[in-house]
Amino acid sequence: MEKDAKIYIAGHRGMVGSAILRKLENEGFTNFITRTSATLDLRNQQQVADFFSSEKPDYVFLAAAKVGGIIANNTYRAEFLYDNLQIQNNIIHNSYLNGVKKLMFLGSSCIYPKMAPQPLREDYLLTGPLEDTNEPYAIAKIAGIKMCDAYRAQYGCNYISAMPTNLYGYNDNYHPQNSHVLPALIRRFHEAKENQVPSVTIWGTGSPKREFLFADDLAEACYYLMQNYNEPGQVNVGTGQDISIKDLALLIKKIIGYEGEINFDTSKPDGTPRKLMDVTKLNEAGWKYHTTLEQGITLAYNDFLSKGEMVAQR
Repeated sequence: MEKDAKIYIAGHRGMVGSAILRKLENEGFTNFITRTSATLDLRNQQQVADFFSSEKPDYVFLAAAKVGGIIANNTYRAEFLYDNLQIQNNIIHNSYLNGVKKLMFLGSSCIYPKMAPQPLREDYLLTGPLEDTNEPYAIAKIAGIKMCDAYRAQYGCNYISAMPTNLYGYNDNYHPQNSHVLPALIRRFHEAKENQVPSVTIWGTGSPKREFLFADDLAEACYYLMQNYNEPGQVNVGTGQDISIKDLALLIKKIIGYEGEINFDTSKPDGTPRKLMDVTKLNEAGWKYHTTLEQGITLAYNDFLSKGEMVAQR
């Protein structure tokens, strides 16, 4: 990407989009186009068409999406499918119509079958049923990968897809019901410490394993891939290492300094037993993560504390 290129980051205020913006600013890029959802509804076909026609970006990072944890995914099934399809359809198609040089589409590890072999390789896509609780979101993201590949095949568009593992970091969502597991645990242990609650209860057995990547590491990977990768199909972005929910809870408890007990409500669902990404393709392309889980959680918790009441109300 040329240093004076016009770059559109869809979702620049979210955790991923803001990390990409920080990375590009650190690399010396200055010509950004950004819009908030209040001024540009990415679900609206005409608004997106008008935006691309007037702004004509050179490069696009598609980090905008309707996202949430297991409860949000399962509760708002129609919105997670409709909103995400609309957002990506509008951006990908209008990128083609307006001559965007390169586009990166960001998805999620939930695109892979629920019971796929571990670790999850890129070629496991569409080889089995999805996890039911987030199937609508996963289907939208699979459609985005295939759309990028279709526009590449038919029109020669250089559109690439990156599938990150579970993310956390600055500007995360700490909503009590709609957040993902790691930020949800940060909030719950923090509030338990502040309110001197004797125990924290966590859903499930604590045995499922999850992989976590610091969002600023993802931003580095995205920048690297935009500079060096030009192939069809998705690229997994992760650490290649996972941790049980129980051990994650113990680590967060230690970082926050909570001294109470941890209880596991085994009447509640565990979800997918394991979701570890195979990152061989990414490593062979020349990139590896560098922020450890303990380092990243410490940074995320300090960010949580700095936001104070603003976070508590989200």
